[in-house]
Amino acid sequence: MKKVLFIAVVTFTMFACGNKKGQNGDESGTITVDGSSTVYPITEAVAEEFRAVKPRVNVTIGVSGTGGGFQKFTRGETDISDASREIKEKEAALAKENNIDYVELEVAYDGLAVVINPENDWAKSFTVEELKKIWEPAAQGEIMKWNQINPEWPNEEIHLFGPGVASGTFDYFTEAIVGEGGASRGDFTASEDDNVLVQGVAGDKYGLGFFGLAYYEANSDKLELAAVDGGNGPVVPSAESVNDGTYSPLSRPLFIYVSSTAIQDPTVVEFVNFYLDEAGSLAKDVGYFPLTDEEYAQQKAKFESFVEKNKKEKEETK
Repeated sequence: MKKVLFIAVVTFTMFACGNKKGQNGDESGTITVDGSSTVYPITEAVAEEFRAVKPRVNVTIGVSGTGGGFQKFTRGETDISDASREIKEKEAALAKENNIDYVELEVAYDGLAVVINPENDWAKSFTVEELKKIWEPAAQGEIMKWNQINPEWPNEEIHLFGPGVASGTFDYFTEAIVGEGGASRGDFTASEDDNVLVQGVAGDKYGLGFFGLAYYEANSDKLELAAVDGGNGPVVPSAESVNDGTYSPLSRPLFIYVSSTAIQDPTVVEFVNFYLDEAGSLAKDVGYFPLTDEEYAQQKAKFESFVEKNKKEKEETK
């Protein structure tokens, strides 16, 4: 009887240990990501490739917007935060309150697209001053028609579409154009879902909107890009103008933030290294622009240093 019990215990133990491994010895577990809808397509593409290597690791990706993602991240609810802007001081302070250290890693470049309906044959480009006149808080209820921006434009209502206030794209646009992050008129159609914005402008001759360039690329048959004049003449966003900075001021880096708690799990470390290895090629696949090989190497070194620092601190506290 004892022999039978012993065999049963050994068999169960082997089964339980085996259950922690997947195919080809892959670990199991869950990695939680949330944040920017702009960064989501890159993270989802990376996660899909990672699943092929680690089929038993579940990478869950939410889209709460950059601000919403940081709320969860700074409370310790997620491992990684997708962000289309840098973390704000108040968000960093909350992370510190909750004893969460983190590392910021650049993963790609993006340009913000200012989009018009294809039937719009008058506003092919905007100066930064014109965009500010349209979007600043003082414009609410005041700047309602196209000819208020340029007397040669139609005496028709402007219908505005843009990301919601929790979006890093909203923060970035308002800072770059209005001069203060989050400062905007409120009487526009806002959505965290960029597809809603695409449909809004695509279905309205007098529509005007903005969002990440990748969403324009995916819907270029329905929309038209407007050039932006940042002071050196009108420039249309492209791989070249975003990477070399001539599409100013609406080109920007995209980030992931990784918490010190999350990297205690070796699978998270492996995922982030995999992310930095694959982001260049996958960013292009989903309409963004890769960093240079040298820049990716710098990000990998930055992450490795963060991991080693936290490993050392953990050993010292034992």
